[in-house]
Amino acid sequence: MRLYASAPPRRTLPLTPSLVLAAVLLLVGGLLLAYPGRAGAAVDPLISGGKPATSSSVEDSTFGPGKAFDGDPATRWASAEGSDPQWIRVDLGATATVSRVRLSWEAAYAKAYRVEISADGATWTPLATETAGNGGTDDWTGLTGKGRHLRVYGTARGTSYGYSLYEVEVYGTLDGGPPPTGAFTVVAAGDIAAQCTASSSSCAHPKTAALAQRINPKFYLTMGDNQYDDALLSDFRAYYDKTWGVFKAKTRPVPGNHETYDPAGSLAGYKSYFGAIAYPQGKPYYSYDEGNWHFVALDSNSFDDPAQIQWLKDDLARNTKRCVAAHFHHPLYSSGGHGNDPVSKPVWQILYGAKADLVLNGHDHHYERFAPQDPSGRATADGIVEIVGGMGGAEPYPIETVQPNSQKRISGPYGVLKLDFTDTTYTWQYVGTDGQVKDSGPTYTCH
Repeated sequence: MRLYASAPPRRTLPLTPSLVLAAVLLLVGGLLLAYPGRAGAAVDPLISGGKPATSSSVEDSTFGPGKAFDGDPATRWASAEGSDPQWIRVDLGATATVSRVRLSWEAAYAKAYRVEISADGATWTPLATETAGNGGTDDWTGLTGKGRHLRVYGTARGTSYGYSLYEVEVYGTLDGGPPPTGAFTVVAAGDIAAQCTASSSSCAHPKTAALAQRINPKFYLTMGDNQYDDALLSDFRAYYDKTWGVFKAKTRPVPGNHETYDPAGSLAGYKSYFGAIAYPQGKPYYSYDEGNWHFVALDSNSFDDPAQIQWLKDDLARNTKRCVAAHFHHPLYSSGGHGNDPVSKPVWQILYGAKADLVLNGHDHHYERFAPQDPSGRATADGIVEIVGGMGGAEPYPIETVQPNSQKRISGPYGVLKLDFTDTTYTWQYVGTDGQVKDSGPTYTCH
């Protein structure tokens, strides 16, 4: 158990009025010495309470990372059991100077861990290191870290279980003023409803739908191939509607190539099922705003349609929001079986020229994230971040040819993207249907 500093041996003495007075005087004197010229001044405030938290894994959905920052000593975060390393991190909302970190461990504690800080959520600097932890309360004081993100990175468990923290308390001062406003969460997935139901244990889309509903985002968006195989209206009603259809009113869909296979006509079943939700402006492409974000939902089956291209240019020219995201089916870059799809390059050029930040795609049935890049695939800080999230329920595709700038690839575990937006930033997690975080993206600032 780590405390502020080593203390002299404690002695028990008879309690007399003179001793009580002496104790009070000593306490006041100690405060004056600790804070000369600031009698009664407060220590640095708690700056982590209720802030967005992520973790490497969770034991189950009742032990999410946010439980370590909710101020309730009875709730806790717990990682998956039996593996190292594991971590939990918090986004403080702005650059901060951190002076103290207090950790309240559950019985599943860390024998060895680091407290680290980061400006961008990607590069981490150690603030404190423990190599002989014994649980209880670890109170790290006198720290001088500066950054926006703080994490506890466990490297050796003290038990055969996982890591579990009742509370992670970060104290310090926010340098950038109040935290960013307009925060909201979105759940996204592509390639969703195979022709199966929850009666089959191998059917994945009921599981991804249940996960998406537990996250309870501001809204949901899809990246195409919502219903297999030919996207008939009858299939939408028999399969998609029983799972992802539960939150259809909060969904912003786009079509994929399977939506074009309906023999009744291209996108017939898709259009009939979603109606004005998918056609709010009378076309299978549209835009909408949330907070300081402008979203464009596009039909990549018809990127050769001059009307859609002109609409996109006009829409982006009218946009007054700082941050821009787009979602459509066919990825310009992918390491999966379909690979790169050049049909999307002209749209990327328009988005890049408008300083767009994020593109979400499906089509290949895996998860993949790319570093910021331009339409020609050159890594650049002012580039677009692309995420492939085609693991909503269709059979997974293997990774085949790893593309330049690809930072992480996962094929096999079904799941959804949990995207967290503020007025100036975005980050995300790929969450599996087992509730565990399979990957976390950096926190990016909008262009």
